[in-house]
Amino acid sequence: MQIEIRKGLMLQPGTFNAVIAPEREIVAAINGNTDLQRFLFLYISGNYSRVLSGINRQSKNFDVRRAFTAHQLFTSFREAGHTVIFVEHDPSLFDGAATMLEPVSGALKEVARESLVILYTPVADRTFSALARKADHYIEIVPVEEIRHPVRTSRTLRQCGLRPSGQRTLEVS
Repeated sequence: MQIEIRKGLMLQPGTFNAVIAPEREIVAAINGNTDLQRFLFLYISGNYSRVLSGINRQSKNFDVRRAFTAHQLFTSFREAGHTVIFVEHDPSLFDGAATMLEPVSGALKEVARESLVILYTPVADRTFSALARKADHYIEIVPVEEIRHPVRTSRTLRQCGLRPSGQRTLEVS
């Protein structure tokens, strides 16, 4: 069982993966993998979820858990017996509980021995980086913006008969 995040980028069982990606990319990766319906899939989020409403949850093997504290998150990992564990990062779980970062990071690594673990965020922060220190793979998918204006170099400007704006002629007075 694998999850293809992007063409040629596969996540394997037995690994802890820290993924930074746009929400639409991660939703498409999960919804585009029909094999996930055959496996036990645990989705863990904190106080709110950005992507859960976009995920196709018709499978009977799709479980959702909410953690409102770092301790509840830690407990969810220890009790999990799923093939895929997807954790949507919520930094507010660690407000006032910074001492839980190391144990939670260790629990993510530990549960990844038997499962495919994905720690996901659309934008990295200090808490995410601390949790991801023990990750086997750190993946960042950056959206490519369309180029709306052609790139103009000084050479193309000269060929068009224009003077590059960055170059000035000094006049003697």
